[in-house]
Amino acid sequence: MTATLRSLLRHETILAILLVLVLFALATQSDRFFTTANLLNQGRLMAEVGLVALAMTFVIVTGGIDLSVGSILGLTAILLGVFWHNLGIPLPVAMVLAIFAAGIGGLVNGLIITRFKVPPLIATLATLALYRGLAEGISQARSVRGYPDWFFVLGQGEVLGVPTQLWILGLLVVIAAVILGLTTFGRATYATGANETGARFSGIGVDRTKLLIYTASGLVAGLAGVIFVSRVSTTRSDMGTGLELDVITAVVLGGTSIFGGRGTIIGTVLGLILMQALKNGLALSGVKGDGTIVVIGLVLILAIVASNLFSREGDG
Repeated sequence: MTATLRSLLRHETILAILLVLVLFALATQSDRFFTTANLLNQGRLMAEVGLVALAMTFVIVTGGIDLSVGSILGLTAILLGVFWHNLGIPLPVAMVLAIFAAGIGGLVNGLIITRFKVPPLIATLATLALYRGLAEGISQARSVRGYPDWFFVLGQGEVLGVPTQLWILGLLVVIAAVILGLTTFGRATYATGANETGARFSGIGVDRTKLLIYTASGLVAGLAGVIFVSRVSTTRSDMGTGLELDVITAVVLGGTSIFGGRGTIIGTVLGLILMQALKNGLALSGVKGDGTIVVIGLVLILAIVASNLFSREGDG
């Protein structure tokens, strides 16, 4: 195996060890932390961020970024409510249409980046504002409530004692890991991020790869939006605000290089669990929100520094 792959494995191994140590330390601070009810509830809360983080891993591996995912989630929530409540469309159809609209939003991101050569940071920063503005304009600051009971199974229900959205997240984790790690498309994703020019000369469809990934990012953000509405029982235009920061933190914490070419799904999952454990454990220990953000920031810096050190060692 390549030196880069060995360095990835080392990063994930250290991250797993760090996660175990953090879980042990947090468990000693609060009796409520390691209870089944609390762990399942944390799994329920992190599902939306986790879903979006899976697609974001692909985006960042290509050397890109998608800052618009939180706004797409919010727009999906609003469209779901409008389609069902205002237009009278049956709720299952409204769910599909809302997710489809989110996919269109992701496709627009991909087209701006690939056809007009706009840097992903600038393109998705612009669409972040665009999609959030659309959500606020369409909603007119009104929320939609009164969804039927069956709809809440998605965000509040359980299957075999496990929150429904955790089953969905687990299934998509497996699918994403297989696609990124074992398929031709996954190898094209890595090649695009490692050396885009070289990938083009090798005959890889770089633009097609990016279009598919940004569209998938929009679709997954839309799915997360539907689950979010089901979990909180209402729609608001500010849903998903700041979500992109949690998503990017989980992905980078998991060892995905912000410069592209490196990253794994298992690393993202470990980063996601570590971030959620810190949030919950520190809150149960009485640490205020600002202190939690400081701790997560320090852990993220340490993870990036460690990843860079391993990368240099692997290259040497």
